[in-house]
Amino acid sequence: MKGASVAATVIAFALGLAAPAFAVEPATAASAAVAVAAASAAEPASAPATAAAGGVDAYGELRDPALQARFEGLTRQLRCLVCQNESIADSNADLAGDLRRQVREMLLAGRSDQEVLRFMTDRYGEFVRFSPPMEPKTWLIWGAPFVALLVAVIIIVRVARHRARMPVDDEPNAGQT
Repeated sequence: MKGASVAATVIAFALGLAAPAFAVEPATAASAAVAVAAASAAEPASAPATAAAGGVDAYGELRDPALQARFEGLTRQLRCLVCQNESIADSNADLAGDLRRQVREMLLAGRSDQEVLRFMTDRYGEFVRFSPPMEPKTWLIWGAPFVALLVAVIIIVRVARHRARMPVDDEPNAGQT
């Protein structure tokens, strides 16, 4: 069966139906057919029959409102790697469009939100997420603002105490003649 799935992937590439990047060699011919169908669903609006079959309308929105809501939520969580201060939902960069298409394909293929985020993080690193998860490798990112605030409070308290102990000079020009 492995040879059949590889053959289906090769045929998909030959026909111009780029298999989705997340499909890491499907295990069966049936799943290869799903991958080819998901790839064909990503074709532009010039192919209305393909878009209707894939659950995407002529404007590129998913027909299922729940799936569209998941898509919008996921694209707001992912950072555009070109713009860096915009989500892929807001960016007009070509890469952001590719990432939106990839998220749409993965959702149509039945992937969970966590699988989509894990794929994007594995491929592009933690930077692609606006809110990286709380893990040992991201503790510095999450903790740095609190540590900086604590250091600032300590400095302010020490300076205030030091100034409180200083003698008050009642006469402004006492030592000058």
